[in-house]
Amino acid sequence: MTTSRLQQEIKKKRPFEAVEQEALLNLVRTNDQISIRFGRLFREHGLTPAQYNILRILRGEGKPLPILEIASRTLTVVPGITGLIDRLEQAGYVNRVRCEKDRRVIYVAITETALGRLAELDEPVADLHRQLACGLTAGELKELSRLLEKLRGPLA
Repeated sequence: MTTSRLQQEIKKKRPFEAVEQEALLNLVRTNDQISIRFGRLFREHGLTPAQYNILRILRGEGKPLPILEIASRTLTVVPGITGLIDRLEQAGYVNRVRCEKDRRVIYVAITETALGRLAELDEPVADLHRQLACGLTAGELKELSRLLEKLRGPLA
């Protein structure tokens, strides 16, 4: 019996107990490799992946958003979103704006400084996407997205 590439990478002596186990561990391993590369890129620009994600959400919306709305749109679960917003505010990337209609609601607005930082990152991020996905055709990438969405479906 031949060993899988993942089995070789992690030096697993015995075959995986189930195809589900191998597939999901492949997913975890791939995510880790991708996350490391994006984390490195964002660090070079003084951001964490979570901070970058929040800034992209705000830029994409084009207007201030409540903190809980931002949290609901993040790619990964962000347990300390208030602390992340605090650090972004201290860095001059966001401002908090109190809602005039309901003073209890606080919106987060992106600053020009942050928009400039994101503009600096746009091409390097796009390049990294292309570099990391270069082993797959456009059709394979669409199929991968479809399969990942199908896998995530029951988890939502």
